[in-house]
Amino acid sequence: MSVDVAPGQPGPARPGRRPASPVLEIVVPVHDEERDLEPSIRRLHAHLTAEFPYPFRITVADNASTDATGAIAARLAQQLPHVTAFTMAQKGRGRALRAAWTASDATVLAYCDVDLSTDLAALLPLVAPLITGHSDLAVGTRLGRGSRVVRGAKRELISRGYNLLLRGTLATRFTDAQCGFKAIRADVARQLLPLVRDGGWFFDTELLVLAERAGLRIHEVPVDWVDDPDSRVDIVATAVADLRGIARLARALTTGALPIGELRSRLGRGPLEVAGVPAGMPGQLVRFAAIGVVSTVAHLLLYLLLRDPLGALGANLLALALTAVANTAANRRLTFGVRGRDGAVTAQFQGLAVFGLGLAFTTGALALLGLWWPGASAATELAALVAANALATLARFVAFRSWVFRPKGATA
Repeated sequence: MSVDVAPGQPGPARPGRRPASPVLEIVVPVHDEERDLEPSIRRLHAHLTAEFPYPFRITVADNASTDATGAIAARLAQQLPHVTAFTMAQKGRGRALRAAWTASDATVLAYCDVDLSTDLAALLPLVAPLITGHSDLAVGTRLGRGSRVVRGAKRELISRGYNLLLRGTLATRFTDAQCGFKAIRADVARQLLPLVRDGGWFFDTELLVLAERAGLRIHEVPVDWVDDPDSRVDIVATAVADLRGIARLARALTTGALPIGELRSRLGRGPLEVAGVPAGMPGQLVRFAAIGVVSTVAHLLLYLLLRDPLGALGANLLALALTAVANTAANRRLTFGVRGRDGAVTAQFQGLAVFGLGLAFTTGALALLGLWWPGASAATELAALVAANALATLARFVAFRSWVFRPKGATA
C-alpha cells in the first residue's frame, strides 16, 4: 500500500504484512521511475530472497512522482512479501531516506539507486560489518582499488573532481561520497540524522562527513558499477547544490555550530588498549619513545658511516633526513594509529617541517661544539648529538601530537 507523509514529519506507518524487526531494511528512493521501478524491485527482491541470510525489508520511497511510480510501488507492496511503499509530497532523495530510516525498526538501514547500477553481489559484504558491529557505516566505492566501473569520461571526471574537492575543503578520507549504495547501523542513524540538514543529493556527503568527524568507522566496499545511460540526474543543478552544501557544512564545522566534540565522545571509538601499554597520551609516549630510540641509533650509525666522506654537518644533514622520513611514517602508524595512504604525503611534508626543528637543534649543537672545543673527539660529537636529539625528540612529540597527527575536528 502507499502512504502519504507530510514533509518534516516522522516516517510512514508500515503495511501490516512485514517481518517483525528485520535485520536489514533497504530503501529505494524514486522519482518518476515508472519504467525501471518494477523490474528493479523484482530483481532486488529475488536476490535478497535467494542470497541474503537474514530477514529483510524493501521499502520503495516515492518522493513526489508525477507519473505512475506511486501506483506501481503500491502494487508491488501488495504482490511481494517483505516489500512496502510510501509516497511523500515533497521531492528529495535525502528527505525520502530520512523519513524511511527514521521510521524503521531494522538493525541495519541501507539504500540503493533504483537503476541497480551496482552489482548486488556487493550487498552482503556491504552490510555484514554493520551486522557484526565491526563498522558503523558502509559505502560502496567506485574509486577504490578493486572497483570495476563502466561509465563515460564526463561522469568519471565529475565524480573524481567532486571527491577531490571534498578532500581539499572538508579533509575527508572516504573515496566516493555519491555512490548510490550505502548502509548505516540504526543506532548510529538515530544520532546523526537530526544533524543532517540537506534533503537532496548532498544528504550522503553530509552524513559521511559527520560520521567521519565523530570518529565512526566507515567501511568501504569496492563495487562493480555500470552507468545507467538513461540517468535523469541534472548534473549542473546537482553540482551547484553540492557546492552550496560544502560551503554550508564547512562554515558549520569552522564556527563550531555542529556538536562534533559531543558526537565524538558519545559515538567515537576509543583508542585500542594493549596489555602492558597504557592508553591515551601515556601510551603514545611509550610508543614514541621506543621509535625515538630506534631512530636515534639509526641516526648515529648513519652519521658515523657518512662522517668521513661528507664532513660532520653534511653527515648529520643526510642521516637526519633519512631517519626523519622513517620516523614520521612509524609514528603515523604505530604511535597515533593513522592507517591508509590518505594524508600520508601531507604528513611527510609536515614531518619535514618538524625535521627542520631537529636539524636546528643538532646542527646548532655541532656548530657550538666546534666553536667552544675545536678538534673535539668523535665521542664528544656523539654526546652532543645525543643531547640535542633529546631536545629535538621532545619538540617532535609535541608537534606530532598537536599538529601533524591531531585528529580532524579535535581542539588543539
